[in-house]
Amino acid sequence: MIKPRHNRLSSGTTKTIFEGGEADKLILSFEDSQRGVEAKEISGKGILNNRISAHLMTCLESIGLPTHFLRSLNMREQEVRKLDPMQIVFRVRNVAAGSLADRIGLDEGTILPRPIIEFYHKKNKGDYALVTEDHIIAFQWGDPFEMEEMMTIAYRANDYLNGMFAGIGLRLVDFQMEIGRLYGEYGELYLMIMDELSPDSMRLWDIKTNKPFANNLEAYQEVAVRLGIIPRNMIAKGGGFNQEQVDGLDTIENILANDKTRKIRSITKLTPRKSTTR
Repeated sequence: MIKPRHNRLSSGTTKTIFEGGEADKLILSFEDSQRGVEAKEISGKGILNNRISAHLMTCLESIGLPTHFLRSLNMREQEVRKLDPMQIVFRVRNVAAGSLADRIGLDEGTILPRPIIEFYHKKNKGDYALVTEDHIIAFQWGDPFEMEEMMTIAYRANDYLNGMFAGIGLRLVDFQMEIGRLYGEYGELYLMIMDELSPDSMRLWDIKTNKPFANNLEAYQEVAVRLGIIPRNMIAKGGGFNQEQVDGLDTIENILANDKTRKIRSITKLTPRKSTTR
């Protein structure tokens, strides 16, 4: 068990946030608890989600989508930028599943004619309400400039992740993203991907069998192995971990995010698109 070196700021179902070594940084710790299931843990899940999320964040950074991830610190913790979280999250859907299939009356597994972006307002911890772009603008949870940038992030991330997962035999059914604000020295505003990108925030189905990946250690391990971030021989007999190999895993660093000469796009002067809503 890793002992926290800094003050605990908040705890969620699957992650705990601690103060970072600097005022503009935080430490994100991944837990073994299972989202949506009380008092149930999957031993080793936090290790896998930490590595999967770190890997996917650095991949998105490589195509110009800024993220809060800076570097992995150990098996369960990573250093991230301290952002101002927006009150909304979005989910990109490629295949009808879950609540969308129920709401629209589609058979689960139906390929959607185009990716659908849904916005949710964070009411309480883990309690999200489906909202429209008009709600977001009217209640000032975001402005037209931010909406335009979030749509851009959503589509570009979806295109990239779809291709990545298809290449390893997985179908990206849908995924959720959280966005945070970073304010520059001269008042400029940047939007960055934050929180996590892992099997806890997305639905993945096997392309050959079209079966969903279950919420168990073997499924999380299989995703990590196919992504190439843990060796298959690290998985011990019975589904556990070879602890010696776990201890020897390399750290992941977001080289682009730590490059102080790198310029990222401010949305302060962007021209918002014309809304199609009435």
